Amino acid sequence: MAKKYSSYDQINSDLEMLKLEKEIHVQHILLNIDKTKESLQPENLFQEALASLQLKLSNSYGMILQIAIPYLINWLINKKRGD
Repeated sequence: MAKKYSSYDQINSDLEMLKLEKEIHVQHILLNIDKTKESLQPENLFQEALASLQLKLSNSYGMILQIAIPYLINWLINKKRGD
């Protein structure tokens, strides 16, 4: 549905608002481009990889212990028996 205007001032007001909205979107895009460029720097990629690895290890640490401890206990028991 088309908007009906009764004066040129209303048209100019809407055009100015659209122009400002366009500029806001352009600045938002430029900011996102800068952030992307920064995140793709080699040192940032390395830091992100380390952070990701640390998060995965910290989340799976308990699970690793639950799996490893029984094997370790069995290995110690068998070693003491001389098997």
